[in-house]
Amino acid sequence: MVISGFQELKRRLGNISPVPAVVAAANDRHTLQAVLDASRDGILHPILVGERSALTALAHELDFPLPPEQIVDGDGPEDCAAKAVALIRQGRGRMLVKGMLPTRTLLRAVVDQETGIRTGSLMSHVAVLDVPGYPKLLFDTDGGMNVAPTLAEKRHILNNVLQLCRFLGYDCPKVGVLCAVETVSPNMPETRDAATLKAEAQAGRFGSCLVEGPISLDLALDHQAAIEKDFHSPVAGEADILLCPSITVGNVLGKALYGPAGGQMAGVVMGASVPVVVNSRGATAQEKYWSLLLCAALADRKEVQ
Repeated sequence: MVISGFQELKRRLGNISPVPAVVAAANDRHTLQAVLDASRDGILHPILVGERSALTALAHELDFPLPPEQIVDGDGPEDCAAKAVALIRQGRGRMLVKGMLPTRTLLRAVVDQETGIRTGSLMSHVAVLDVPGYPKLLFDTDGGMNVAPTLAEKRHILNNVLQLCRFLGYDCPKVGVLCAVETVSPNMPETRDAATLKAEAQAGRFGSCLVEGPISLDLALDHQAAIEKDFHSPVAGEADILLCPSITVGNVLGKALYGPAGGQMAGVVMGASVPVVVNSRGATAQEKYWSLLLCAALADRKEVQ
């Protein structure tokens, strides 16, 4: 089973109960518009952290009535991040949403050893991409958290994205461990990591999945390129997951596919005690809506369990 795009994703995930969501630095038009749309669709019930008068004014412009109890005063990005995470710890929210503040500011509050919401797992970011010309969703990881992951960290990153895919109904996700080449090179340590992950997957370490690596981006996504290069793999031209060797590769790849390539992106941080939405501040309201939908479904699943 694969998912062709975000509209199909919405049909599959639409039957969920409203999830209490805490929005840090919510005084951002695109974020608030996405939250409004998700609220009207019965996906979430928001608590907004930010400057009260600015939030009230913006909500009025968007025809989004805000009861006083849905606003928590926050003064600046650091204070908003800290208060939003504290609300999660208090049990008032089951998902955390980034508003108008830098990702690093929110995540610093999330990973704080004393007051954060991390678990014992490695946290990693998954960008879910709906790209014109590719017949199904792509899962790009990790372009948001782990700068230069070791082999051990890549195992955690792979497990996190597989958990997400399996939640969405994928029986045997196809993983391309991306490198610049498709052969192991002593000058490229990431190729050795890719070959190791492939061998471990074949031995059953990651459960039901197909892992290919090292593999270049063109071979992972393009059947014809694989034919011309005489590269044989069930993942070639069929990848669901693109496991990147560094945050730079993952970030650039994700932004290229949803920006110049005309795609749309949803994003989630996996491995915290609740799903975390960390769209770019420049993302559209529609892109932020897809992230809210995905994270609300994850949060709803955790509540059911």
